[in-house]
Amino acid sequence: MQLRYNHRVYPPPVQQAALARAFGCARVVFNDGLRARREAREAGEAYLPDGELSKRVITQAKRTPERAWLGEVSAVVLQQALADLNSAYRNFFTSLSGKRKGRTVAPPRFRSRKDNRQAIRFTRNSRFAVLDNGRLRLPKVGDVPVRWSRALPAEPSSVTVIKDAGGRYFASFVVQTTEEETLPRVEPEVGIDLGLTHFAVLSNGKKITAPRFLRRAARKLRRLQQDLSRKQRGSNNRTKAVVKVAKAHARVADSRRDWQHKLSTRIIRDNQAVYVEDLCVTGLGRTRLAKSVHDAGWASFTAMLEYKAARYGRTFRRIGRFVPTSQTCSTCGRLDGPKPLSVRSWTCPCGAVHDRDVNAAINILAQGRWESLNACGAQVRPAPVPAPRREAGIHPHTACSTRNVEGISALQGGENVNTTPASTRGRRSPTRCGRRCGRSAST
Repeated sequence: MQLRYNHRVYPPPVQQAALARAFGCARVVFNDGLRARREAREAGEAYLPDGELSKRVITQAKRTPERAWLGEVSAVVLQQALADLNSAYRNFFTSLSGKRKGRTVAPPRFRSRKDNRQAIRFTRNSRFAVLDNGRLRLPKVGDVPVRWSRALPAEPSSVTVIKDAGGRYFASFVVQTTEEETLPRVEPEVGIDLGLTHFAVLSNGKKITAPRFLRRAARKLRRLQQDLSRKQRGSNNRTKAVVKVAKAHARVADSRRDWQHKLSTRIIRDNQAVYVEDLCVTGLGRTRLAKSVHDAGWASFTAMLEYKAARYGRTFRRIGRFVPTSQTCSTCGRLDGPKPLSVRSWTCPCGAVHDRDVNAAINILAQGRWESLNACGAQVRPAPVPAPRREAGIHPHTACSTRNVEGISALQGGENVNTTPASTRGRRSPTRCGRRCGRSAST
């Protein structure tokens, strides 16, 4: 399994300038490649292959006075910029053909130096290294100080240096893990109902209150946004105010991500199987509850549960979003009909009193188990049972037809005696049942 480890780096001003040059060169190569392919398409030419594009926008461009400064950065950074362009085109084409699931992917766009996020990637070909003193050596940048929160489990295959909107720098390592990380098997299984009042309600009755990080930081964010709106566009004070707003939002996102990591790890550690509902977060984000929905972060939380379950040998399933978990009684299975969100508890005609969220979590657990058994090849419908001998035989007193088939009389009980002339074999007997066809038995 490939894992990504993010660590904060603190480059000094000289290295920040070197990283800025690398960000700019990668952005220019990306834009040049995109422009070349667009021009080829408008001219009716064939799609430029990767090798020809790399030769045109990197190798030949370095020999021109306009792009001679591309040689100041590592060539791997420029090649990876074209690799990102190829990935963007590949995602766009697979989305058009229907092979890619999810929302439609737009064609690649030009990168801007004013983008909030800048990134470059180094692979093993660039010979980056993690030194014994804990620093990260990057080609044509130098030895960058890194704050290690934990050691890497293996040698990284690539590292991506990222600068976010708040001016912070991160090093993201991609590591291929081969060691066994399966947790010991446990018996409990849990169904999770996600909500707004309570972030998660478990099928065992436990309720986890939503922390609402964005709501708690709303007053400070509102003040910073007001200060930003008063600054003149293009001024240095406005640039400083933009950084302050970005840092405040980053602090909210980091707090939410840390809390979700801790909660998802605890749930995966304590349960062998986890079942959640496949919510349409994009659709809910267009309603009047959009701010609360985005503040909850359901999509990122379920993604954490999914990859951690695969990493530690647990079972993770998503049930259909149209399953009426809040309308079904978890005791008798009665479908009681839709209920407004103001109804938090209801009583089933069978006498069971249900908490709305706990009942939904129990139904999610049951539905997840059924779908899991079905996916594993379990027998869902009753298996075929051989009929008893007394039911498989022919009963003359209940037969409505006495026709002969292949010369064997139906009233003989299956005896192998052929008493029908050869000229009439395979024909129907002239005798009919009057109750069935309405004719007389003598016709």
